[in-house]
Formats: sequence, structure tokens, C-alpha cells
Amino acid sequence: MKVYFLGTGTSQGIPVIGSHHPVCQSSDPKDSRLRVSVWIHWDDHSFVIDCGPDFRQQMLVSHCQKVDAILYTHEHADHTAGLDDIRPFNFKQGAIPIYAHGRVLANLRTRFGYVFETENRYPGAPSVMPIEVKESVPFPIGDKTAIPINVYHGNLQVFGYRIDDFAYLTDVKTIDASEIQKLKGVKVLVVNALREEPHHSHFNLEEALAFIALVQPEKTYLTHISHHFGFHEEIQKKLPENVYLAYDNLEITI
Repeated sequence: MKVYFLGTGTSQGIPVIGSHHPVCQSSDPKDSRLRVSVWIHWDDHSFVIDCGPDFRQQMLVSHCQKVDAILYTHEHADHTAGLDDIRPFNFKQGAIPIYAHGRVLANLRTRFGYVFETENRYPGAPSVMPIEVKESVPFPIGDKTAIPINVYHGNLQVFGYRIDDFAYLTDVKTIDASEIQKLKGVKVLVVNALREEPHHSHFNLEEALAFIALVQPEKTYLTHISHHFGFHEEIQKKLPENVYLAYDNLEITI
């Protein structure tokens, strides 16, 4: 199984529009970050977690040729605003399954009503098959199983996902001990670490490292990175062994 980091940035991306912050002015390509998302693929199976406003660009850069389904973590725009851009895949494949919490599906129906319209559909509109993800109920994706991991982004419930020995969690601030148990034995963990300073709804670096110590994966990649965290190369030097700062277009094999 391969995991391709389509985007590793926070909701504004890096560089931030109009910002003169040194990281936003960096010439290092690892300091440029699109909105957070991953593409997971193996054999003939291909899945994307989250579909944000940079989806079109991410698909072109990654050379992704098909999307069997989209797994959503939550409804915030940096994770969902690219839904309209699935149309080229629809033209080749037909309707695409989208997996999400019932609350998230309801939110998408409100924001993208034309996508879910069953009568008088606009020709060429995106086409999806909504599938509700329920807490503690694994579901099949391809010939593997996705296990939803319940976390909280401030007061907002968010799903992470475990697939075999890989787990992806973003926008985490708190997680119950029972959910941490579902992550035991993972070889590769991806988790958010926004910056070094505390934040009201995201792990900062200290919190992310404490969480990693509880899960004890073989390797961890940090994502959902703010420009306030600092330069990629400088951050990486501070990290413990087997903890890495992810960057856009990084691909790992599990």
C-alpha cells in the first residue's frame, strides 16, 4: 500500500495569501503546502481521504487516474470544498461513493445541493453515492477494511481512519483512551501538529508527541502544518527519531 501526501497544510495553505511571514516567502518547495489530504492506493484500488479546495491541482500533480471513493474526516471547507472537481472521474467511472458521518453528509447536501439532486439534475453535475460512517463500525474499502477512529477537533467530532497498519488522523485536539486502543499496532501513523504554541482545536507539537508516545507506531508523519510552525528543515531537526514532518507530494510505502 502506498500513501501519497496530496497536501499537508492548514486551512489557509502555505504561502498564505498576502502574508510576508518568512515561511510564506521560502524558496524551499517543502515549505509550500496545499490543504491537507492523502491518496491511498494498492493494486487496482485507489482512495482519497478528504477533498479540499486544492483537489484539482492535487490530482493533476499526483497523476491520480481514478478515485474509487472519498473518505471524509469532517465538514470543514479545507476538507470538503473540492467536491465539484470530482466530475472528470465521474465521466470515466460513474458515481463515486463518499463515506462520512451522517452530520457531514447532511452538511454536504446543504452546500452542494445540485450534487445530491435526484430530479432535474443538471447535466454534467458531480455524481456521488453517500454512505454513512458510524462510530465503531468498520467498513470495506476495496479488499481492505477501514476502521473509523473517533476524535475531537475542539467540540467537533471528526473521524480518523485505520487501514491495515496505517492510520490517518487530522484536526485532532482530544481522543478517548478507547479510541487510542484501536490504533495499537499500527506501523505508520499520520497525525496533525499545527505549530509549537498551543491551539484551541488542534494538537500542537508537544501534544502530538505525547499522543505518539501512547500509540507507539514504528513511524509517524506530522501533517496539517501552519506557517507559524517554522521552516521544514529546521522543524525536522527538532523531531525525535522516527517522527517526520510530512510534505506535499511525499509518497511512502507500507
